[in-house]
Amino acid sequence: MTAPDAPKTTSESTMNIKFSRRHFLATSTGALGAIAMPYLSRAADRPAVTHGVQSGDVTVDGGVVWARADRPSQMLVEVATTESFKDARALPPIAALPESDFTAKMLIENLPGGQDIFYRVRFRDLSHGAIEGEPVVGRFRTAPADRRDVSFVWGGDVAGQGWGINPDDGGMFTFSAMRKHRPDFFLHSGDTIYADGPIESEVKLADGKTWKNVTIPEKAKVAETLDEYRAAHKYNLTDANLRAVNAEVPIFVQWDDHEVTNNWSLSKELPATYKVRDIALLAARAGRAFHEMYPMRESINEPGRVYRQISYGPHLDVFVLDERSYRGPNGANLETAYGPASYFLGPDQIAWLKRGLLNSRATWKVIASDMPLSLVVSDTPKGGSEAIAQGDGPVRGREFEIADILRFIKTAPISNTVWLTADVHYAAAHYYDPNKAQFQDFEPFWEFVSGPLHAGTFGPNALDNTFGPEVRFVKAPGKDSQNLPPSAGMQFFGHVKIDGASGQMTVTLRDRADVALWSTTLDPKLA
Repeated sequence: MTAPDAPKTTSESTMNIKFSRRHFLATSTGALGAIAMPYLSRAADRPAVTHGVQSGDVTVDGGVVWARADRPSQMLVEVATTESFKDARALPPIAALPESDFTAKMLIENLPGGQDIFYRVRFRDLSHGAIEGEPVVGRFRTAPADRRDVSFVWGGDVAGQGWGINPDDGGMFTFSAMRKHRPDFFLHSGDTIYADGPIESEVKLADGKTWKNVTIPEKAKVAETLDEYRAAHKYNLTDANLRAVNAEVPIFVQWDDHEVTNNWSLSKELPATYKVRDIALLAARAGRAFHEMYPMRESINEPGRVYRQISYGPHLDVFVLDERSYRGPNGANLETAYGPASYFLGPDQIAWLKRGLLNSRATWKVIASDMPLSLVVSDTPKGGSEAIAQGDGPVRGREFEIADILRFIKTAPISNTVWLTADVHYAAAHYYDPNKAQFQDFEPFWEFVSGPLHAGTFGPNALDNTFGPEVRFVKAPGKDSQNLPPSAGMQFFGHVKIDGASGQMTVTLRDRADVALWSTTLDPKLA
């Protein structure tokens, strides 16, 4: 099965749209106001929304909306507080050009807090201004200004290890399970694509059956060109389950290694399958495609920055980390003093995180780390370290940064921090106890691991005792059953609910059948 090929090329169009709440709720002159009515033509003559709509980085007063056209166009957005769009306001158009692969995104601000927001997107042909395409509708809920309940899901690892979209297995079925919870947002913990993982039309399973993938030409090889990186993201967006989530649930996205290539750092030795031998060039192309394909708020002072703080009401601040862009080379990770060789987040990002945690007034501070703190992940075949942990013992290498952050959280003091992560392709809950740790200058905390959302299932990994983790729950296939396909059922996501009245946080680990595997409720510490 081959998915329809989409036009190629890219860059990005972003515009901040501001209007007061009074004006927003005022009676408008119609859904499109003075914009011309669509020219009546054959559907094929009209610009189309090719991969659904998305929203993201939603806060109390706004969020980003995204769509992609099939030709040079203007993106037309209407936004309303009712599903009927009777109070809709038409926003100024923005361009979707070949330089951005016809993607466009718009930051909409000054929306009412705690409100369901409905938006619809259509495209107007740039060459024929009277010709407009059919609209596609999406929705999101702005963060609450008051202490109401908050619910979100998280996970990572999509279309990995050659497990692509298989209609016979329901496609990317885990996204359908997440959607049932009607979450306020979806925290994507990285490995949003597998740019280094070709998708073949068929994969033979251990039981003799055949897994059949939808395929596209660009996924027949590793991604190297900008168009091939874009195509990997667009491949995922051909899945109906994912598009349905995108239309209803805002995404808070981060990246990990497979957006570029497996275990990448600036010391990456590329395998022979790569004709492009410059890892920095591949990372630049991958980064551009990543930012084009997601509704992220963009940094003016550092274009292309991934790490950011997203405030979702009085109960929750989310600190989205970038554990790729600033790391040192993947080496042995055994340095006995902190320096560039042991950078993981890097000094600037650590300083940003400390400032954000210190200034946060939210009940809970969720630290979104794409890699777990204490699970050993090796960079084979070199035998180096891919993650933070490298084995039992005192603080070494990249662990210096984590020790610094944990000590800061204790001494500040900062209450109610929780780490959410993915990457290792199984589900787990870790409780960190300083009394059982080699490094003890921190307060106890939790780390929860989920995923894969749609990839091979692995694990469990070895646990490093430096920070005293205890495994309170794990579900993994075991050493004799690695790389299980999604059809085996061991696909996992996490669900978090914060009770508005009490501030209690309930974390539940679930599988793709939406079975609750394990859950715990955390009581917030009062300041």
